[in-house]
Amino acid sequence: MAKPTPHVHTAPSVSSAGADDAAREPNPHYRRLGGHAGVVRLVEAFHAEMDRRPDARTIRALHGEDLTPVRQVLVRFLTEWLGGPALYSQERGHPRLRRRHLPFRIGAAERDAWMACMRAALQTTCGDTELRAELEAAFARTADFIRNDAASSHQPHSTPPQPEASASGHCSCAASNPPATGASA
Repeated sequence: MAKPTPHVHTAPSVSSAGADDAAREPNPHYRRLGGHAGVVRLVEAFHAEMDRRPDARTIRALHGEDLTPVRQVLVRFLTEWLGGPALYSQERGHPRLRRRHLPFRIGAAERDAWMACMRAALQTTCGDTELRAELEAAFARTADFIRNDAASSHQPHSTPPQPEASASGHCSCAASNPPATGASA
């Protein structure tokens, strides 16, 4: 008799809102946002908000002084997540969003600060109100998925840090070493 497979939480994507995904056009959000240039504008606006907003100080402190590598990785990730070329996974493998963020306490306040930055960035870079609403909903699902505090429905922060955590104690989202393939978030 086969052993039951443990439930694996899969990160939501921008296209995971509906049940008829197979019947839909491939994820059009990358194109609708403006392709590569649109993603770059969104990432730049997002990090400008993170630097500017007092409510984002905690999440900004998770990153190093120089956000250049974080921006580059976020552009690659969002390009793929939004339906563009698979730049992130070709370079770094599966995103493993929860696993990469487990070394850091991410609760409701951190989620809300991240979302405030993303909402403001979308407001300044995305003129399509329908697209903006779709993206905000998808980002909210993903931000909540990454929560790892005791109040979340996922594994709490007390988990020992994963190997991807940087030695500096900063968020490893932009760690230079790609994760090993085969495991999921």
